[in-house]
Amino acid sequence: MVTVGARNSVGVFVLPMSEEFGWNRSLISFAGALGVLVNGLSQPFLGNAYDRLGGRKLILSGILIIGITLVLLSFTFHFAYFVLILGIIMAVAMSAGSITTGAVLVSKWFEKKRATAISISSAGVSVGGLILVPFATYLVLLIGWRLTWVALGSLIVFLVLPMAYYLLRDDPADLGLYPDGEKKTEGSKLRENSGLSRGPLVVDDDWRKAFRSFPMWQLCVSYFVCGFTTLIMSIHFVPYAVERGFSPQTAATAFGVLSMMNTIGVLIVGPLCDKFGNKNLLGFLYGFRGIGYVLLLLLPGQWGLWAFAVITGASWVATVPPTTALTADVYGLKKVGTLSGIAFMAHQIGGSIGIQFGGIARDLTGSYTSPFAVAVVLLIIASVTSFSIQEKRFSSKYQPGRLNPATGKG
Repeated sequence: MVTVGARNSVGVFVLPMSEEFGWNRSLISFAGALGVLVNGLSQPFLGNAYDRLGGRKLILSGILIIGITLVLLSFTFHFAYFVLILGIIMAVAMSAGSITTGAVLVSKWFEKKRATAISISSAGVSVGGLILVPFATYLVLLIGWRLTWVALGSLIVFLVLPMAYYLLRDDPADLGLYPDGEKKTEGSKLRENSGLSRGPLVVDDDWRKAFRSFPMWQLCVSYFVCGFTTLIMSIHFVPYAVERGFSPQTAATAFGVLSMMNTIGVLIVGPLCDKFGNKNLLGFLYGFRGIGYVLLLLLPGQWGLWAFAVITGASWVATVPPTTALTADVYGLKKVGTLSGIAFMAHQIGGSIGIQFGGIARDLTGSYTSPFAVAVVLLIIASVTSFSIQEKRFSSKYQPGRLNPATGKG
């Protein structure tokens, strides 16, 4: 909530920093797009570090560096310095303490309700935007942009870091527990010896083996589309709405509704994934988001704007729980950090391309119709791709003879 919320507050600093340094929007957009790309490219490497070192050390390091870089932004004196801190150093640190590494850690603690647990932790991303962006806006008006950077960094270093240090543990075994909060007893010996049934694609050593099977490619393709169709709107939604004749206040309010629906959508989708399967919900979410884009393009006046905010917002972060849970269920937990990192790299590459493509298409055509139409086509592809994943064939949840996590019996 706090780290991503602070990172998403960058938009609050655009105007005051641009006014002080004379930067144009293209420069600011470049720093943001570079940060997304660097974040994505660093994900596989930090995912591999997760599998080797454990999530606790990695996440704590990421939190500390994020806090320090936020403070360093208060000393900004040149655009190159701003790009170095925001677009490179913080982008890498966000990979270490990201929604992906958090979801991977949670996946090791929960089995029966894995998607539900991941959805609760992922909701922090949306809640952070709802709370910290207005908070940062207030601070900028009260104490100026430099001290606001210091305040956000201090909040992370002195509040979030100690909490993470005392609360985070890599594995339930560190506390003598099994997943889902079970306590270690003599009766659990049977389960410890026999274990749960494994899926046919579980990866224990070389993560590259996962890419010899279709599900990993299907997840990466779908996540690429997810990044393209969400991050393009993080930059271009408000300008699009203003160009359509809406006031900046209405556009900002609509984006606020979209952020609120993020929280609602991700909390709802987790339990549904645990009940109906991950790939079905994933396919539905991409198709549902595509409907939002269609309504934005076709409905007149405010109908399209608000329909898009509600529908697309509900599916925005909601793709994280089924994607991470499906990766863990199909390929096991030993290399889930690396594989989730690679999938999220595809997401961020898609997002970086979406941001740039949206701006270029707008400049060439004079409207956002063409990039949004491309988003609809991509979402149809992502929906079909997700529905086609053979979850029952490859997921450990559906293997014959699988032991019940609660009883240790078949």
